[in-house]
Amino acid sequence: MKGKLLRAEGHLANVIPIHLDASFFFERAVRSLDRNHVDKALKYFRKAVEYEPENPVNHCNMAGILSEKGDYEASNAVLAHVLDVVDPSMTECYFYMANNYANMDRFEEAEQALVTYLEEDTQGQFMTEAEEMMELLYYELDRPAKLNRIKSRKGVVEHDQARELLEQGKFAQAAELLEGISPDYPDYLAARNNLALAYYYMGLFPKAKETIAEVLEQEPGNLHALCNLAIFHQNENRADQVLLLIKKLRVIVPFQHEQVYKLATTMGILGQHDTAYVHFRRLLKDEETAADPALAHYAAVAAYNTGRYDSAERLWRHVGKLDPGSEVSRYYLSGLEAVRQGEKDPEKLSYHYHLPFDEQFRQWENYGNGIPEEMKNDPLIRSSFFWALRHGDRATKLQVIHALGMIGDYEVQQALESFIQEPGEDQELVEVARSVLNGLDSEGAKQDDSPVLRPLTALSKRSIPKIESMTEQTETKPSSHWQAVVDRALQMSEAKAELQQEMERLWTDYVSRVHPEVPGTKQIEGLAAGLEYLAAKIHSRPVTYQSIADRYGISAATVSKYARQINKVCNAKPPVL
Repeated sequence: MKGKLLRAEGHLANVIPIHLDASFFFERAVRSLDRNHVDKALKYFRKAVEYEPENPVNHCNMAGILSEKGDYEASNAVLAHVLDVVDPSMTECYFYMANNYANMDRFEEAEQALVTYLEEDTQGQFMTEAEEMMELLYYELDRPAKLNRIKSRKGVVEHDQARELLEQGKFAQAAELLEGISPDYPDYLAARNNLALAYYYMGLFPKAKETIAEVLEQEPGNLHALCNLAIFHQNENRADQVLLLIKKLRVIVPFQHEQVYKLATTMGILGQHDTAYVHFRRLLKDEETAADPALAHYAAVAAYNTGRYDSAERLWRHVGKLDPGSEVSRYYLSGLEAVRQGEKDPEKLSYHYHLPFDEQFRQWENYGNGIPEEMKNDPLIRSSFFWALRHGDRATKLQVIHALGMIGDYEVQQALESFIQEPGEDQELVEVARSVLNGLDSEGAKQDDSPVLRPLTALSKRSIPKIESMTEQTETKPSSHWQAVVDRALQMSEAKAELQQEMERLWTDYVSRVHPEVPGTKQIEGLAAGLEYLAAKIHSRPVTYQSIADRYGISAATVSKYARQINKVCNAKPPVL
């Protein structure tokens, strides 16, 4: 007996004990996956979670298997548990959830999860995949995502938005956005360079110069900053400083398109037209930039300013082919011919792709109806207005003030208010500017702290039928449907008076633009919901399509559809900040 026991003990001594822990079940799960045994893998991952419930990786693995099996709801429940209980810092869970929602065709929720991932994740592990999904959602929802920032890219989204605003001539809005970026990302020099440009275009030279000095303190060789500083010194008539910077810039031969373009335009502005011509010609030889009419015009100006009249003529004719609807090439070709015939003395031309300032005013006076819409939005024309308002002679300033009154948007309001407060300004001009500003206010201008660019004269330039008095429609399209929409929105909304006023204002604008068309009875609920959603977004209220849809008893897609419809007509985009 005793011998048998020893043998038994000897036998037991050769058995390797199994440690049932999370790692054991994890390994079994991976092995099952390799063999394509998905159900077994799920069981093993569940056991791993049981042994280590505080380990978020185990939960995510289980969610991944559930997603593979097509059980997207269960997968998202696990991911939500990770974020709510286990480890809120696992921001990649939002990306996984977005994938699950997209697979369920719940695109609004997919967008919300994806935006949260991009705005909260610091590592950007799934940036490429997230960008691809963003394209899918753009296609499905027929609109860009409401994305304010990408945390892992440190202000890139905000900077891109600001650049678009600069290109559109919305300098005050761009400055507001860039001012918000700078404190958070002090090393983001491109944003600070563009902030300096925004100040510059607004005529705020001291702030522009201070900002560019901060950039050069961090990076003394920054090409954009050096170019900007040279132009700032030229505005201050500091010829010695300008010459020092010109010597530095003349020997630089950049290869990136953006830097070549920056150097070329800067050298042209500084009067170094030979150098500018060389760089502009380099850009025109490149396929990516060869078809840009503005670039061809700049090259033509550089050619003209250096006496290369034949080259200038060829380039302006090329501009005419690239942009046949523009008056620019015809105007400058006519001027070139006058110089050749001795009818006009040659003078240096400026590097702007629009007609000279005096010629613009002459044409606008001939139009009789004020400034054409496309010219109001031209960033170069707008910047020339703001420039002239601060640095032109008295007659030019007077013309500009009246011209700005014809534009009458948020940027104009900011510029005129700043002009009125400028110390030492001609008091008669100040009174004219104040009169124009008061006129804009009386036409329905709403001063708003948010950088939403609303046309201040949009309502005054239309014959707007009041909602409550639209009783002369045809019987087949009863006018009461108009009133029913805003009544329904006001009835369903729990908003305060400010938001209700916004809904009434927005709806009045919408009606004025689409009149005499009226909605059908089946559209009233959707239009009311879309109206409430858009008004809330304009005032930066926390709201989702789904929350509105739940109250109105309709789908989130319907709310989205009608909100986009109203927004498209009124261009009442929510703030970018």
